[in-house]
Amino acid sequence: MSRRLTVLGGCGAFPEPGRACSGFLVDWDGFRVVLDLGYATLPRLLAHCPDGAVDAVVVTHEHPDHCVDLHGLFRVRFYGPPGPRIPLYCTPGVLTRLSALEPEVDLRTAFDVHDLTRTAIHHLGPFTLTALPLPHHVPAVGVRLQAGPTAIAYTGDTGPDPLLAELGRDADLYIVEATDRPGEESQPTRNLLTSTEAGHWATRANARKLMLTHFWPGNDRQAAVDAARSVFPGEVLTAEEDLTLAF
Repeated sequence: MSRRLTVLGGCGAFPEPGRACSGFLVDWDGFRVVLDLGYATLPRLLAHCPDGAVDAVVVTHEHPDHCVDLHGLFRVRFYGPPGPRIPLYCTPGVLTRLSALEPEVDLRTAFDVHDLTRTAIHHLGPFTLTALPLPHHVPAVGVRLQAGPTAIAYTGDTGPDPLLAELGRDADLYIVEATDRPGEESQPTRNLLTSTEAGHWATRANARKLMLTHFWPGNDRQAAVDAARSVFPGEVLTAEEDLTLAF
């Protein structure tokens, strides 16, 4: 058996040199699920899954640093070797935004689309997928993959919200955005988290392991880890490209 998660990217907004924006690949005994496909994630995905051979894609929201390389995956499947449509679980704005890139073709020829805002529970191979609405600038969800006793939770982009404790409840791995964007804490409406807040919510969730992601370009990742560790007692990791965790 091979059960692992591989980081495709961990940057927010735009990729720093040699890095990529939000993206993760989960391989569970050969069933492959992608969580987000932001800028520069597609080449890394194709290194693991030639011809885009994945079993499902989950996209948390429509911002391009989380979804733009989904259009590249569409082109891989549209122009490459024929294959079945890939189940795509996403918020409605994802298809609307990406369809504007190439309106003469239909993304649904490559993707079997499911709306994450209409149904909270979905079944993907060995996983139960749970989607919870979270606060952001656009409609967004956090997602949880449960396979037997093992759970992987991922916030996507979010501000502070009590549902974060539910999303990551007892998760083996809780991937939490830690943007640390300057001035974010003073905003009247919160749409992003700090590293300290990421640690706080992982603690509230009783998660076993915390992975920080969505780093604002130029931020000190070690400082982010230190801040999260000040409130979270478990292991704290950063989403480094090509990092692989086994379950």
